Amino acid sequence: MAIGGAGILLFGKDGQLGRALLATLQGIGDATRPVTAMGRSEADFSDTESIRQTVLDLRPHTILNAAAYTAVDKAESEPELAMRINTTTVGAMGQAAAAVGARVVHYSTDYVFDGTNPSPYVETDATAPLNIYGESKLAGENALLGSGAQAIVLRTSWVYAAVGKNFLHTMLRLGRERDELRIVDDQTGAPTAAEDLAAATVRILQNWHQQSGVYHATAQGQVSWAGFAAEIFSMAGIGPKVVPIPAAEYPTPARRPANSRLNCAKLLADFGVQLPAWQQGLRQVMQNIPATN
Repeated sequence: MAIGGAGILLFGKDGQLGRALLATLQGIGDATRPVTAMGRSEADFSDTESIRQTVLDLRPHTILNAAAYTAVDKAESEPELAMRINTTTVGAMGQAAAAVGARVVHYSTDYVFDGTNPSPYVETDATAPLNIYGESKLAGENALLGSGAQAIVLRTSWVYAAVGKNFLHTMLRLGRERDELRIVDDQTGAPTAAEDLAAATVRILQNWHQQSGVYHATAQGQVSWAGFAAEIFSMAGIGPKVVPIPAAEYPTPARRPANSRLNCAKLLADFGVQLPAWQQGLRQVMQNIPATN
């Protein structure tokens, strides 16, 4: 099973995480580790066979898959598309990776859990997704890990970045427009900067030997959405009043877990990797927001 010479193949280059991964990889890259980066226009994950063939043709050494169907609420009305992108194609990618001897890093989500645990979830806790998106991501994990490829699945949570559509930018916009914001306060997790997750991925690649399976990878600490918003406003120097509300007062098509906290001790033990505290990540991201935002 020969390992090809295409170096690293990155899927999903145009998303928040994909952009962060590409920037980080280019920062450490050299001629012996070229990066081939593809977005939706070059590699559409709704076309399963084209993704399979791309891997077979390029024969990469390593695949980083940041491509996904991520419209959590819309997935409730598009379950077949969500499952094809997040499950069927991921499994086919894994099979092709196994055929060419490529290893795979794939990103998953806290939404594979139902959020009823009183403590942070560990990798072996029972999964029970509350929504179609979570179901599709869990099925994708299983499809990849059953494909025969050497694969690591990184479950993360509440990802945001300096560019793109995310909670941070929504709060910055609304915080400048309104005097008061009602924000959910009974869902808790770890806001994770895409740049920090990308840096952690590179460290994993550098320390990757025979490890495989599921790992949790989030920023350290925990906060509610309301608390996250309050910290954003504080760092931005804007002062809308944050009114904490229960999730029941802000209904959405897809249910969300109340507890999205993930225990990341296994990642530290196996790879020596620990992401920064969420406040540190937020501070760094806000310093990198383009002046036009």
